[in-house]
Amino acid sequence: MDFTSPSTITLQSFIRDAERRSESSTGDLSKVLLAIALGTKVVSQGVNRAGLASMLGMTGEKNVQGEDVQQLDEYADQVFNAVLGRSGQFVSMVSEERESVISAARGDQFSKYIIAFDPLDGSSNIDVNVSIGTIFGIYKRESSGTAVSESDPSEFFQGGKNQIAAGYTIYGSSTMFVFTTGEGVFGFTLDPTIGEFILTNPDMKMPENGTVYSCNEANSPNWSAGTSKYIEKLKTSGNTQGEKCSHRYVGSLVADFHRTLLKGGIFLYPGDSKNKSGKLRYLYECAPMAMIVEQAGGLATSGEEDISEIVPNDIHQRSPLIIGSKEMVEEFLDFQKNS
Repeated sequence: MDFTSPSTITLQSFIRDAERRSESSTGDLSKVLLAIALGTKVVSQGVNRAGLASMLGMTGEKNVQGEDVQQLDEYADQVFNAVLGRSGQFVSMVSEERESVISAARGDQFSKYIIAFDPLDGSSNIDVNVSIGTIFGIYKRESSGTAVSESDPSEFFQGGKNQIAAGYTIYGSSTMFVFTTGEGVFGFTLDPTIGEFILTNPDMKMPENGTVYSCNEANSPNWSAGTSKYIEKLKTSGNTQGEKCSHRYVGSLVADFHRTLLKGGIFLYPGDSKNKSGKLRYLYECAPMAMIVEQAGGLATSGEEDISEIVPNDIHQRSPLIIGSKEMVEEFLDFQKNS
């Protein structure tokens, strides 16, 4: 890559330019995004060296969801807790790996934001070298300017539509940072030779249709009639344009969503007779991805309502998630309604 070219844009310069263009900007959100990007660089290095640094395998502990904690899960959680907690921008944080709200190390009444994050999505794929990632959603404090309330979960009981920024980082053949602040979706790829994220995917748009569907078909005996009929339709008749559809499922939300965002298609983790509320967590998985997909021209639903309209009442609340190309999600909803 020619770094002398005026078209080469780093994440830092992109964020600073956006800050200068906004008359109302205070620079605080810029600091937040750059702090998250720093955390992902550290985690990316940890992921790349996990085998050499003996960080593969399980810790022997279970997280609040009852899932086995991987060593890299714990490492990533510690990194983001430290980097974001010391930024001074957050009062409190929610992590998939922590049972309760985390009080940010330098949070006070002047801190404007709260954040929910999955430090390392796709834990089951860590030991087999399959793409994993980090997901985050940022909200403004509803009690901004008032005294800090230690570990108050009610601050997080906001609908996804209240997010001011959301994003994810995927650690795969390259490390890519994708985010939105409500004005489009932008992707930056990490150049490890200089340690900088470079703009590679400006103004990302999801195709209105696609030829790939992504779901765990092992759950099909528990699906609703509408879900089963829709998947069967994709297999036999294809998408809304009659194009043949293929099944692709990594089992890492970040990896499956990233492919869907770039290529079009649909990702489904619906509620079923065994898990009526689905399996994915609302605050740090469903809501951030919904904000991104909506900004890219796609849709996200629980099967009953828009993901962004849901207001959680628990920091680890689960939700069904059907997300992807607009026409395919709309067709899924038609099958649900008519079955």
